[in-house]
Amino acid sequence: MALLEISGLGKSFGGLRAVNDVSFSVEEGAIKAVIGPNGAGKTTLFNLITGTLPATAGTVTFNGKRIDGKRSHQIAALGMARTFQNIKLFHDMTVLENVMIGRHTRSSAGFLASMFHMPWTWKEEKSIRHKSLEILEMLGMAEHANTEATSLAFGQQRTVELARALALEPTILLLDEPAAGLNIYETAEIGRLIGRIRALDVTVLLVEHDMSLVMDVSDEIVVLSFGEKIAEDVPAAIQQNDEVVKVYLGE
Repeated sequence: MALLEISGLGKSFGGLRAVNDVSFSVEEGAIKAVIGPNGAGKTTLFNLITGTLPATAGTVTFNGKRIDGKRSHQIAALGMARTFQNIKLFHDMTVLENVMIGRHTRSSAGFLASMFHMPWTWKEEKSIRHKSLEILEMLGMAEHANTEATSLAFGQQRTVELARALALEPTILLLDEPAAGLNIYETAEIGRLIGRIRALDVTVLLVEHDMSLVMDVSDEIVVLSFGEKIAEDVPAAIQQNDEVVKVYLGE
């Protein structure tokens, strides 16, 4: 069953077509990768799916509902979480506080209730704290719960960002270059974490440049070039695809 369906998706900036007529689906429980050289439109595609940018053309259907035209916070509330190519942690906040923020869509407390410390908000905050600590424990980061998030090593900050996304309890998680800036050992750990995330019944769609990681974790791969889809297949077939090889290595 397709959890996410992209149909004829496009985005133009003036005369530039950053994404042009891209269509594919992501099956429930799958790990699917989107690859392509720099400037292929991968991050723009993610921004269109998650509502960060409005699409010029096409549709996005998530869990049977059209979400193109919705705002990013509305899409997140439906169960779609994402990380970013550049780490976006909150400064002057602990690891735990950063992860707790990821549960904002699961909170029923409004601004006024929180400001006036209504009794029921304390119970909700305790539950959010407990769930966030559980996620950090699962990812091996519980010992850093009270550490300022931006003081951690780069690879650990990546893991905190993953934890914050998981705090939303997503149905699908979009990872934008999760291995960017990591060494081979940290990249291998990210691969293991992605496998553990799938084991939580979370579908994964990732953009990634590290081909070893992509080939190791993906069930299927979509290849973009100049904003257009040029291939979609299983990893072994993508490796043998002449057009894909040409895009990466030239004639």
